Amino acid sequence: MPLVVKCPICQAQVPWEENPHRPFCCERCQLVDLGSWTEGRYRIPGAKLEQKSDQEGGDDEESS
Repeated sequence: MPLVVKCPICQAQVPWEENPHRPFCCERCQLVDLGSWTEGRYRIPGAKLEQKSDQEGGDDEESS
């Protein structure tokens, strides 16, 4: 029996094997997911990184 999974976007049942869009059901759902990442809707939890100023040892032309 082939493995069937739910599309994370539309919840449609889709086969895993030979699915060029897996885990999504189609290109549209892939693009919806990509758009969500680019708009910042998905976040990976973790500690906030400290921002360095431009003057703190950056790769600028003056230090070469």
